[in-house]
Amino acid sequence: MTTTPGDVDYAVRDVPRGPAPRQLRALADAVDLGLVALPLAVGWFIVDSLRDSNGGGQMDRIVFTLVTVAVAVSLLVWNRGVREGTTGASLGKEWLGLVTRDTATGRPLGRRRALLPRSGTEVVRRPTALDEGFEPIRADGSLTAIRRRRLIGLGALVLILLAAVVASIAVGARPMDFGEIAHALFHADGSDTDLIVRTLRVPRTALALAVGIALGIAGALIQGHTRNPLADAGLLGINAGAALFVVLSIYLLGFATPSQYLWFAFAGSLAASVVVFGVSSIGGGGSSPLTLALAGAAVAMFLQAMTQTVILLDQTTLDGYRFWVVGSVAGRGPDVLWQILPFLVVGVALALASTPSLNVLSLGDDVARGLGTNVARSRAIGIVAITLLTGAATAACGPIAFVGLVVPHVARFVTGPDYRWLLPYAGLLGAIMVLLADVIGRVVVRPGELQVGIVLAMFGAPFFIALVRRRKLVSL
Repeated sequence: MTTTPGDVDYAVRDVPRGPAPRQLRALADAVDLGLVALPLAVGWFIVDSLRDSNGGGQMDRIVFTLVTVAVAVSLLVWNRGVREGTTGASLGKEWLGLVTRDTATGRPLGRRRALLPRSGTEVVRRPTALDEGFEPIRADGSLTAIRRRRLIGLGALVLILLAAVVASIAVGARPMDFGEIAHALFHADGSDTDLIVRTLRVPRTALALAVGIALGIAGALIQGHTRNPLADAGLLGINAGAALFVVLSIYLLGFATPSQYLWFAFAGSLAASVVVFGVSSIGGGGSSPLTLALAGAAVAMFLQAMTQTVILLDQTTLDGYRFWVVGSVAGRGPDVLWQILPFLVVGVALALASTPSLNVLSLGDDVARGLGTNVARSRAIGIVAITLLTGAATAACGPIAFVGLVVPHVARFVTGPDYRWLLPYAGLLGAIMVLLADVIGRVVVRPGELQVGIVLAMFGAPFFIALVRRRKLVSL
């Protein structure tokens, strides 16, 4: 009789019986406690730094206290309820090879019971549990259950987005209380606080919301059409095209504000996408994910070289370019949002309308053609949507990194590969990400500010490294 390596291993050594050692259980509980205590400690440090003497305000402390508590509770529910309740292992127990099970049945506890004080349970080693027939609770794979989970997730994201919008309006360099913010929103009479809220914070929040949605959806589209998990707007040369045209407008026409070179940035994005799509379509086979990626990389490198050449010629151009290339939603008035809004609306509409064909394209171009899909037309519509969304967002705020790169992976982990759900999730997650990054940037270096592009780079880089290490999240 043949045996597997696992069978040989268990035949050589005895499987331990009974509860796990108390020291291992205590260490696992300490790891789980630290997972919840870490955001509480960081939150306490931030809230303490927002004292009135340091320039903080009542709303700042309330917002960050609520965010801290929400993060800690979410981690607790995920770790103890979802993980331990369904797989038997919280994060700490998984690291130490332990499993929590029901004493009578030998089965997982379930999510609700795992969160509550419980009796009739025991913690054993993983080999013990597996040898005695322990099996995790499998998720309901029916279409109804999947749709219900996706709808619940969308509802949760909408609530988080509303909270982020409130935080963006409430937190800023000028501390305000509830009364001042409510007065500015509903009973404005032209006071200083009214002007700050209505002319600075509300337009800034609306712009961050629109740009976040656009970048999230565009990132999912780019990764879907190129079938490249590391693709973003930079891969198709869109950012490089916008940068070159912004530099030329500053150098040749003397423009100095975002509202002045907005249309040049958008035109540069459009021109770059047309060139990339045209180059990738040369030949009998037409454009493909590989040719799109190669053409985009080549065009982007050429445009970047041209941009560097221009900024080396003039110090004023370099200064203006540095202000734009950082990526920020600050300093943009309502006129910037109104100028890009039509393009964002059309881009979102095209993106959502293209989801059925994108689902088919994800199976491969040959399969898509065999199923009757016009691959060239579907990819052209996708490129137009990407250009409108990314071009408008980049023109308004400069290149904001990591949103289009990270967000689709997180959304795909929740929704799976169905782009009918993936795009709405990516849009909501992108808006939440940009809004929260902007709020954090207003607080960490007060009375100054960090641009949203810098904050996203600081937090997005390690987060993306963690995603890349989990290969199942980046496979398309």
